[in-house]
Amino acid sequence: MSDAYTALEARFRRLALLSESIGMLRWDMSVMMPPGGVLARSEQIAALKLLYHELMTNPAVAVDLDRAEDLENLNDWQATNVQRMRRRWLHTTAVPADLVKATTHAATATETIWRTARIENDFKSVLPSFSELLGLVRDGAAAKAAALEVPPYEALMDLYEPGATTATIDGLFDDYAAFLPEFLEEVLRVQASRPVPELPNGPFPVKEQEALCRQLSEAVGFDFASGRLDTTFHPFSGGVPEDSRITTRYDEADFTSAIMAVLHETGHAMYERGRPGSWRYQPVGETPGLGMHESQSLIVEMQASRSRPFITWAATIIRAAFDGEGELWSADNLYRLSTRVARSFIRVDADEVTYPAHVILRYRLERAMIDGDLMPADLPGAWADGMRDLLDVVPPDDRNGCLQDIHWYDGAWGYFPTYTIGAMVAAQLFAAAQQANTGIVPGLATGNFEPLMRWLRKEVHCLGARFSTNALLERVTGQPLDPAAFKAHLKSRYLEDLT
Repeated sequence: MSDAYTALEARFRRLALLSESIGMLRWDMSVMMPPGGVLARSEQIAALKLLYHELMTNPAVAVDLDRAEDLENLNDWQATNVQRMRRRWLHTTAVPADLVKATTHAATATETIWRTARIENDFKSVLPSFSELLGLVRDGAAAKAAALEVPPYEALMDLYEPGATTATIDGLFDDYAAFLPEFLEEVLRVQASRPVPELPNGPFPVKEQEALCRQLSEAVGFDFASGRLDTTFHPFSGGVPEDSRITTRYDEADFTSAIMAVLHETGHAMYERGRPGSWRYQPVGETPGLGMHESQSLIVEMQASRSRPFITWAATIIRAAFDGEGELWSADNLYRLSTRVARSFIRVDADEVTYPAHVILRYRLERAMIDGDLMPADLPGAWADGMRDLLDVVPPDDRNGCLQDIHWYDGAWGYFPTYTIGAMVAAQLFAAAQQANTGIVPGLATGNFEPLMRWLRKEVHCLGARFSTNALLERVTGQPLDPAAFKAHLKSRYLEDLT
């Protein structure tokens, strides 16, 4: 093996460990850290990011990449690894160290202010910090755009979904935005002709909810001997394959949101645990894009856990958790509850029919802000206009509008499109999985995810980033990303199976 390639693997192993350490610090900041630790944590994360930047921008990396790209004796995994190393190197070296430091501090400060601003419904209190952060993000986007030779917004998207273009995203999103109005009206009409689902009467104590969430997560395959479930402000999945950290939030008036959040984050964690161990600390061992990562959480939460077979099994478990009795605890009512469609304000609580509209809105707004066509002070009004156009509702306040998501205030720009890419990938993969293994749906009917997880481990998880998202889809389903599979799934579930 070439000295250049060997040196790159060793360096990227160190870089991966640094990234994991930053991730753990961020998990602690969101879950365990007292508010007084913000400034110290900001310094810690900035120091690690600067060390990462220093290691990546070492002139030896460029030399080794040039040499490794000329090698003819690399196998397919190694050659793809070098390609992904190059992409990561371009993203890192494009941005100067002082901008990395400034953006890190601004993101930490803005997120901290946002947490209070959201609770107090006070967008003006976070606006100055938010505006400063956006300016820094735009500077970083411009620097990356020059290195990648793409527009600034595409440079931001590329970090999360390599190779994604606004032309592709516009095509997918405009198509769905055109499909949604008539389809949504039809779904609501059919839904209105059927029994109205009702949430059983609470309260639902957090202790019982947590026990139920753990039981359902274990059914998917989550191993609590090497994982945790904690409470946080905004549910997410973190940690490392050997130490998974999933989080949720509880509402004692409604147990369903915590359950579905845990199932969603469990899907992410199962993907992480299934990644190829032999490429554990290399770019090729990660994910081809966050759209694929999101697909794995949505296969668990949406495709499988909101299916009638699974809900029929889970209804017994849910009733037992809360000593429930009566028709409201029946599988039919709980299924209708878990598949209820409504125009709503909050993205994370939205059904899978209207959810893409929430993503489309954020995509359009963040792209406008990066391009300089929308000023932060005008965001609340633009948000209200976008919600009216897409879903015919207007949020009553900013807490239900532009303050609801953490992403922008945390410095994550260009991330939102991956949510709907993930939903479309999930539908395409789940259809292929059912065709390949007829035991998957019967397994869900008994709370057994093993047939589904076995198929995903073989066809998706163990391949890491060996293939792009489209290439992996072609390999597994016979065609690249096709939104028709998602529409077919929605029509089947919401027009044919909403009894």
